[in-house]
Amino acid sequence: MLSQAYRWRQPQRDTARGAAFTLIELLVVVAVVAMLLGIMLPALGAARDRAKETTCASRLRQWGIAFACYANENRAYWPHCDGLDRGPRDLHDPHITREDLADWFGWVDVLPPMLGMKPWRDHPLYQRPDQTTFFQCPFGRPLDGRRTYSYRPERTGWFSYAMNSCLELDRNAWAPPGGIGYPMPSFLDTSKIRTPAMVIVLFDQLLDPDKGYDGQRINRSAGRYCGSYPKAFAARHPRGGSRLGGNLLLADGHAKWQESVWKNEWDPDLEVPPRDDRNWYPYPVVGY
Repeated sequence: MLSQAYRWRQPQRDTARGAAFTLIELLVVVAVVAMLLGIMLPALGAARDRAKETTCASRLRQWGIAFACYANENRAYWPHCDGLDRGPRDLHDPHITREDLADWFGWVDVLPPMLGMKPWRDHPLYQRPDQTTFFQCPFGRPLDGRRTYSYRPERTGWFSYAMNSCLELDRNAWAPPGGIGYPMPSFLDTSKIRTPAMVIVLFDQLLDPDKGYDGQRINRSAGRYCGSYPKAFAARHPRGGSRLGGNLLLADGHAKWQESVWKNEWDPDLEVPPRDDRNWYPYPVVGY
């Protein structure tokens, strides 16, 4: 009986041994899997980056809807470019100026309620909106553990989107003639925008101090303000391999990707564009 049982079990052990993978076969499988991962991971990373860029553009379009709604309720005027990141928080400060009062009507505070969200200033310190909210670009976050900032992003918050501050440089702002007095919730006269499909309203803003303008000049206030100029533009969305660019919201409500906003013919020492530029001013003035 033992002999028969042994003969009956022996072929089963031989079959099991024959079905096992050899070391070479395992190595081949591992190599194939590694090769497939090497092919797929860059594609997955590119797809993830493109998804973030699409989300960023979508958020900018949301802001565009809020701008349009605000203008519809305020005689075609848009809100102020700056917020309380520049002005005092105490309205009863005896030294407060007309410009300080204007900061209480910044776009980051007066537009969110039109979308059912809290104003920026109603978020406590250390709890400002981050890149998971529509206030920010999904790619946008300040560098951790850096002391090169002139402010504390983790405490006061930061802005990965900035409003085009040139919109107010031509005095296309403040109270409308015969309007509702000051302080008032109306600033930028959109009826003066001659080429809405070209005029920049919001743009991706720099958050890395070491990048600076042209990638070589340090910018310690990177991301500090909700209103800024072309040198604060951030190219953080990749396209076509090594190409980087940023998203823009235009005055007609559409968003687009662009490699740069700085033009070759501009003097590099300029802080603001020439007054005849059609992208940054509501109406250009040639020879200004």
